[in-house]
Amino acid sequence: MNRVTARLAARARPPKGLVSQPEPRSIGLFARGRQLSAGNFLFAGQLIEAPEASIWDIAPDQSETARHIQGCAWLDDLAAVGDHKARIKAQDWVYGWIDRFDGGKGAGWTPDLTGRRLIRWINHAFFLMRGREKVDTERFLISLARQSVFLSRRWKSARPGLARFEALSGMVYAGLSLEGMQQHVDAALSALTKDCQTQINAEGGVPTRNPEELLEVLTLLSWVAKALAEAGRDVPVPIRAAIDRIAPTLRALRHADGGLARFHGGGRGIDGRLDYALVESGNKEQPNNLRHMGYARLAAGRTTLIADAAAPPSGKASYEAHASTCAIEVTSGRRPMIVSAGAGGDFGPEWKSYGRATASHSTLSIEGYSSSRLGSSKRVHGEEELLLDVPDYVLAQQSTVNNATRLEMAHNGYLSTHGLTHARTLDLSLDGRTISGEDVLTTLSRADEKRFDQVRLREPEGIPYSVRFHLHPDVVASLDLGGTAVSLTLKSGEIWVMRHDGSAEMGLETSVYLEKGRLKPRSTQQVVLSSRAMSYATRVRWTLAKAHETPNAVRDFGTDDPTITD
Repeated sequence: MNRVTARLAARARPPKGLVSQPEPRSIGLFARGRQLSAGNFLFAGQLIEAPEASIWDIAPDQSETARHIQGCAWLDDLAAVGDHKARIKAQDWVYGWIDRFDGGKGAGWTPDLTGRRLIRWINHAFFLMRGREKVDTERFLISLARQSVFLSRRWKSARPGLARFEALSGMVYAGLSLEGMQQHVDAALSALTKDCQTQINAEGGVPTRNPEELLEVLTLLSWVAKALAEAGRDVPVPIRAAIDRIAPTLRALRHADGGLARFHGGGRGIDGRLDYALVESGNKEQPNNLRHMGYARLAAGRTTLIADAAAPPSGKASYEAHASTCAIEVTSGRRPMIVSAGAGGDFGPEWKSYGRATASHSTLSIEGYSSSRLGSSKRVHGEEELLLDVPDYVLAQQSTVNNATRLEMAHNGYLSTHGLTHARTLDLSLDGRTISGEDVLTTLSRADEKRFDQVRLREPEGIPYSVRFHLHPDVVASLDLGGTAVSLTLKSGEIWVMRHDGSAEMGLETSVYLEKGRLKPRSTQQVVLSSRAMSYATRVRWTLAKAHETPNAVRDFGTDDPTITD
């Protein structure tokens, strides 16, 4: 691999300069840039304080942290600071990469990371070349050319999906920006056009069903479209069409606080990035009442509810998938309230497995089981595919009833293990102040009843199950003395009250909130309705209603208009 990479890199002819430089559009974090300037490195949940160290010294070459660093997304953070100290750090590390890895060695020589790195280097080229000697500028340009040649030969080996979009977008950027690389643009656009048609479905979604990954794809395609326009070239129709399919889907996955729904390995995204990407897309189409990438959205007043209303991805798209069918997230204004535990990959394999389980999502789960489970596994692109045994029946439909919007969902993820189907009905009042829910475990056929009876022989006291509502860490929860209601106080001053029909036991338990960029998981709580299934049909009803809001809560508004931020 390294020798092949080196041969490809050696064929690059040094460009004389940049033909053009696309306007930097990536959003970095000022606070993270300041931390990097001070030598404080936070990657994969680990904090390393090394003021004098190079960024290339802080992780083993083949670790996940090393891969993350090789993409050079940290350049966005240093550029967000933009002062002399940040610029010197950025230059030292980029030219340090050239010294160490330009010959084709290291974890960064993969198509996706090379594409990601090329985009950042080109975006921040003047920032990186400013004040440097001519010999350094030449080294920088030669390295860009070598990486471009490598990418033109190896993009096909990238995993379909985000990795390939990164590789091809990097090729377009390099071809438009570097003198002597223009011959790569047409081939890259042709491949990118095909992927827009095959990897972005009619709903505007990607196979992984990861909302944050979809945001990354939209961002890349918008950057490509802008770069082509600035170069005086037409944007291929399939690329424009893919952007127009994705934008309404991301609006459907946008909570009132401006963050993304956190499902299937995705986070909420950097603050402001989703709104910025939607504006940059040039598309203003609003979502309809249908499912978008398998998700359903209810919105009224200042409340948004987003539900996972489809089976998890399987096969090649399943590596980050979660067993979250019928799970919900709820936001009131700018304040997240009901959440999922999130993706734990940044904190190690055990936290990753924890975050993928059904019990880590706000839905019903049978104790000891997830609605999707591990089946036979195999390795693809060096990674093990998981979650291969998924529900083969998922129903979801929306309607308007009794001054509320209703969402009905069902899946048979517990059919093979218990003979049971989980059905969930959610009503959001038209003023957004009340959510009424009903969760049912039921058999649907005589064969289901026989399976259920077999399990009951092993569980004479009934099959234990729980309906869980994981709370955002900023929510303060208190259980009343009778155990019939839980008060949820949001940071804005709003108070919501959850009640149930008495068919289950209500309690508060500990939980965690797994958030990218944090040193460790954040502790939080979850409301749990627990009971046992004794018969062929078991149901529990619950309500979540707004009880009080302060004047400050009124000002802490949310909006569905992605052009408005505060």
